[in-house]
Amino acid sequence: MTSTDVLRGLFLFEKLDDEKLEWLASHGEEREFGAGELIVRQGDPAECFLVLIDGEIVMSTETPAGVVTMTPTSQRGVYAGATSAYLGDRAPDTYSHSLRATKPSRLFVLPAKKYGLMIGEWFPMAVHLLDGVRLGGLAQREIIDRRQRLTALGTITAGLTHELNNPAAAAVRAVGEMREKVRSARRQLASLAEAGISAGRLRALIDLQEGCTDKAASLPARSPLDISDAEDELGDELEAAGVSDGWELAPALVAAGFKAGGVERVRDAVGEEHLSGAMHWLAEAIEINQMLNEVTDATERISSLLASAKQYSQMDRAPYQTIDVRELLDSTLTMFRGKIPPGISLATDYDPELPPIPGYAGELNQVWTNLIHNALDAMAGTGTLTVRTRLEHDTTALIEICDTGPGVPEHLRERIFEPFFTTKSVGEGTGLGLDISFRIVAGRHGGDLRVESVPGDTRFQVRLPLAELPSP
Repeated sequence: MTSTDVLRGLFLFEKLDDEKLEWLASHGEEREFGAGELIVRQGDPAECFLVLIDGEIVMSTETPAGVVTMTPTSQRGVYAGATSAYLGDRAPDTYSHSLRATKPSRLFVLPAKKYGLMIGEWFPMAVHLLDGVRLGGLAQREIIDRRQRLTALGTITAGLTHELNNPAAAAVRAVGEMREKVRSARRQLASLAEAGISAGRLRALIDLQEGCTDKAASLPARSPLDISDAEDELGDELEAAGVSDGWELAPALVAAGFKAGGVERVRDAVGEEHLSGAMHWLAEAIEINQMLNEVTDATERISSLLASAKQYSQMDRAPYQTIDVRELLDSTLTMFRGKIPPGISLATDYDPELPPIPGYAGELNQVWTNLIHNALDAMAGTGTLTVRTRLEHDTTALIEICDTGPGVPEHLRERIFEPFFTTKSVGEGTGLGLDISFRIVAGRHGGDLRVESVPGDTRFQVRLPLAELPSP
């Protein structure tokens, strides 16, 4: 039991009357700790409220950037431990820091439940005021978080719009050109019919065209010089065969694998009198097929982008689910394609042994968005963005977002995860991206987010447990 005279000498209790001091003395106790002895450990159940009577103590907190240690203090009356116990069921269940004695020390220790009861009964108005400040802070944080999410969504939307515009424009162009080619091909068929081509020869011509179309899909890559030589050779052969505008037909025919000597095959199929009309129709039919392939590629690209956007937003998925980290990362990178400067190259290194993990997919996508956005900003238009996954100790998924920028100075690494801390110019950053990311990783997933940085190699490392949280 601690004497009331000792408690009265501590600034925290100096205004209390004798009755209250006696109550404290009867419900608390003095404890002595040797130099270097751990008093409370971060993460342990928050069971005690502690006040320094004499000696020296130091507080430390484990953060993603490492352990942050406060300046040791010997000020009598400083307090630590379960300082929010007056909130009752809303109070944190565990200590948010560690406390260690740097010299032989004596502390007044009060059970957290007794401390919470004391504050509630003795200072009810103060409890209401403190609770109001706390709730107001939480509401403000929620508004700021929502704004941060909208900011990230705006960045992603701009990139997605740019990416969708390219295939959409290609499809529109191909359809416009194809419309004229279809009209011209119909006229060529009508001319062949008027010239009396038989049904058998027309069938043979169509078979040739389908053969060229099938062959085009498996053609090996050729150099521009080889293609040019093949077009010249075929153009000469067409001109020699009396086919008008042979030089204009050659590029489409060569692109479909049509070679010199192929003119003779068409002559054999349709006859000399129909050769010129047949070659024109064949070239136009091949071009129409090539344009259809362009439209198909463009629409498949659009579908792929929309699928990535759906995966990124998780619109049709349950909030908490088993997720493939690679799919999440790929969908986020797809959203970023239009925002990655041409001077920055992208490299991915995914561990095939990494299994699916439990988590909130939409929130993790926000983490990837924040980290990738920061990496791109750090490189200022030139460098390499690397996204890597690894399986650690068979229990943890490691995701690294790496950049080749100038790095994070050592004196800033302890602060970059603080709310509102930013190294960007006014108006260019809120200082909340890493704070929100850390709370999503640590608070929502029981994981860890930290940074390793040297000039030319900065790695933000996200570690997520493979086991499902007890209460998702």
